[in-house]
Amino acid sequence: MFIDQIRIFAKAGDGGSGCASFRREKFVPKGGPDGGDGGDGGSVVLRADGQIDNLVNLYYEPIIRAKGGGKGMGKQKYGRSAPDKMIPVPVGTLIYRLPPPEVRDPMDFSEEEEGPRKRRKIDPAELELLVDLDADGMEFLLCQGGRGGRGNIHFKSSRNRTPRQFTEGTPGDEGYFFLEMRMIADTGLVGYPNAGKSTLLGALSAAHPKVAAYPFTTLHPMVGVVDFSGFRRATVADIPGLIEGAHRDVGLGHDFLRHIVRCRTLLLVVDAAGSEGRDPVDDVKKIREELRLYDPLLVRRPWALVANKTDLPEAVDNLPRLAQEFPVVPLLAVSAQQKGGLEALKTFLDAEVGHSG
Repeated sequence: MFIDQIRIFAKAGDGGSGCASFRREKFVPKGGPDGGDGGDGGSVVLRADGQIDNLVNLYYEPIIRAKGGGKGMGKQKYGRSAPDKMIPVPVGTLIYRLPPPEVRDPMDFSEEEEGPRKRRKIDPAELELLVDLDADGMEFLLCQGGRGGRGNIHFKSSRNRTPRQFTEGTPGDEGYFFLEMRMIADTGLVGYPNAGKSTLLGALSAAHPKVAAYPFTTLHPMVGVVDFSGFRRATVADIPGLIEGAHRDVGLGHDFLRHIVRCRTLLLVVDAAGSEGRDPVDDVKKIREELRLYDPLLVRRPWALVANKTDLPEAVDNLPRLAQEFPVVPLLAVSAQQKGGLEALKTFLDAEVGHSG
């Protein structure tokens, strides 16, 4: 299961109450107050973990609660402070604050409409962005734990020798949050369905994406690592096939487009042979337009054109057309199925995005 968006409810632990107690021992008359303080409640902390590639762990635990602090006791014994609740999330997770839902069940985010109940669609642009966990090991305090209360030992004075006052612990923070994962990769493979992106990723790296002769074989983005000489490498993300209207969330739309926002460079993979009945030149123009309509910054990003399926005879006539239509764009002719032209593609990737592993 691949989960890249999730709504959660988080509640930090409450602080423990202080204690009102008096020392009562043999041969110790009027021992005075000895109530201890309460312990602090645990906080909820999110930590970016490079070993996690989606939010499926929160799918099974959408309600996160940290433990509360222990109560204070007599003989000036302090309550135990609760440990923080550490939640690992993928690197590249954005955390947004959600308004509390006006429903009875705190985890029922649906809204009543005519007919069956429908799940509310969230637009992250309308939410408050709290943090972007874009580095491995980066932590974010999501909910602060409550502070422990004070025991009556703190209220003694020359005028109040037998204080019975104590304070209760403060409640921990709580709230509703929306987490969105955006893959972090050096290069993104973008193209129409059946252009051969998954086959190309499998030929370049040790990744094993699903490959089949029908559209939308890939249902979620996959990342592979391409190794170069000199212990250099680059990460390549296979973005599932886009279709016309993806910027309007047609098909899987935004579910895939958001994963290429972080890519440093883009590789537009086209079927140079037109085996699916499409014109490769028109494919490039339509893909570029979809990227522009989704985010104008994407069309300003460095990109190259990968003409796949050049082992087919129909590609002979289309390659010159692609070179003539896009003269300033690097054109890389490959055959992912036959593993032809991959060395030239690796050399290009090493020069563009290669870095030390």
